[in-house]
Parts: sequence; C-alpha cells; structure tokens
Amino acid sequence: MNEVAKVIPLHGGPDRTARRRAPQRPAPPAPEPEGIAAASERHEPDGLRSRVLGQVAGAAGFVRRRLAGDYEVDEFGYDPHFADAVFLPALRPLFEKWFRVETIGVENIPAEGGALVVANHAGVVPIDALMTSVAVHDHHPQQRALRMLAADLAFEMPVVGNIARKAGHTLACHPDAERLLRGGEVAAVFPEGYKGIGKPFSERYKLQRFGRGGFVSAAMRAGVPIIPCSIVGSEEIYPKIGDIAPLARLLNMPYFPVTPLFPHLGPLGIVPLPSKWYIEFGAPIVTDTYDAAEADDPMVLFEVTDHVRETIQQTLYRLLARRHNVFLG
Repeated sequence: MNEVAKVIPLHGGPDRTARRRAPQRPAPPAPEPEGIAAASERHEPDGLRSRVLGQVAGAAGFVRRRLAGDYEVDEFGYDPHFADAVFLPALRPLFEKWFRVETIGVENIPAEGGALVVANHAGVVPIDALMTSVAVHDHHPQQRALRMLAADLAFEMPVVGNIARKAGHTLACHPDAERLLRGGEVAAVFPEGYKGIGKPFSERYKLQRFGRGGFVSAAMRAGVPIIPCSIVGSEEIYPKIGDIAPLARLLNMPYFPVTPLFPHLGPLGIVPLPSKWYIEFGAPIVTDTYDAAEADDPMVLFEVTDHVRETIQQTLYRLLARRHNVFLG
C-alpha cells in the first residue's frame, strides 16, 4: 500500500491530509562510472556475435557466387573472387600478427599499367613471395594484384599448383611474363630462384646471381618500369644449417633443409619463427627508353640487371642497419 492510502481516514468527509504530496524518498546513489574494461566486457558478446555473423554471411555469399558461377577467370587461370575471398584472407594473420610486416614505398608501384617487381628471395620456403602479394594488395592505394612468376615446381605439386593458378600466378617464362606486363598487370619475379631460398643461414642477405637478365628483357619489350623490392625478415624464419642431399634427390626436391627445429621436432619444426619483416619498394627504373635491339643486347641487359641487383642489395643493408632486433624490429 502506498503512502497516500495510509493517511486517508476511514470515515467520510474532506481531509486535507489526503491532498498532501507523498513524502519523497531519497534518490538512490548514482552508480559509479563504468570502467573501460567492464564496458568492453559487457559489449564483447555483442561484438563477437556480430563478427561471427559477418563471417558466416561472407562464407554463405562466397558459396552462393561459386555455385551460381558468378565469377571470372582469366587466360592464366586467375580467379580474383577466390584470391580476394579465400587466398589473401588466409595469409593476412601471418602478415599482420606473426611477421608484423612493415610496408615501405608501395606507392612506387604505378597506379595503373604494367610494372615488374624484382625482389630478393630467401627463407627455405618461399613465404616472402606470399607476403609481398599481401603487401601490394592491402597497402597500395589501388589495391593492385601482384602476379607472381614462379618456378615449374610450384605448379607440379598437387593442390598447390591449382591454388597458385587461381591466386594469379604463372610460370616464370618470357611469353607469360610479357603477356602479363603488356596486359597492364603488376608481375613479380625473384631472380635468385632456388639459389636464394636454399642458401645457408651463414650467407643471409647476400644476394645470389640474378641469371642472364631475362626479366629485364621482358620489361624492356613491354616498356614497363622495374620496381626493386627488398625484403628483410624472411632469412630468419627457417635458419638453414644443413642439407640432406640424398633425401632431396629421392624426393625430387632442390634441397632438403635442416634447421634448428626441423626435422628434429617433426611437424612442430615447420612453424616459421616470428621474425620482424620489412618490405621496401624502391624508385622505378624506367625501361621504355630502350629499343627492341637493346632488349636483346647482352651488355645492356647485364648493365640494367646489375643496377637492379645493387639497388636491392644496398637497400637490404640499410634496412638491416635500421633493425635492432630480429624478432622485435
């Protein structure tokens, strides 16, 4: 029963007491300001639920488009829908959280038209190529796709070869390279090849031979700039201290690496060490000033190749001098 009812008399007749306002109860004390941690905990379930629902919706949309055939594949097998929805998202945790890649100078890659990125190669497993593709797509203002020119072995492996094609990569050969570049694509080549990724840890960040300059000839014929790219951090993910050559020949591999963790720790030894990475794209080296005859001149090719190689090597030295700790940067 409320306070007003308590003061009304049982007999009839006016009573001024009934008109009196009920006594005001003291207001409860104001709650203390909610802390940031408490607020985040209160909203975390909603945020997590939203993320999960977003991921489920995204997966459903991907499956729907695949089943409906609502996607395109180019002459090389490149499937942009697959690359953007599956391939790159699978690599981003490594790029952002594990290696904490810092991208420098990506704006040196032109906003449109062809370009050839030339980079150093290392790390036993070519993870550096994958991280470079994420760097270009996620950090370039135009989010350009990076089309790798890879070795035959990548396309001969089951499953891996099919994924590589869908991600936009193709064989490292003159016809494919020129077609990509003339078509306005950004292609990437790693001229050190197996010599680079398979070199011992004692030779880290010392560039191997760049071959005969085939990549320079392709860029000259297409008239596109060459973008030197220097990658620091990849040498430490699998420090190679040995090579089991007989096993490599048995498995038809260029080498069978021995690292401080592999094969001693089995599958655990496959986990790359979380080194701090830097990927720097240098100033473009123009090639459209050369004519067709110079694209076949061994001396011209050697001069330009040596210039690209020296640019990458000096940038590696500068980045190494900047890095104070292998894992912290």
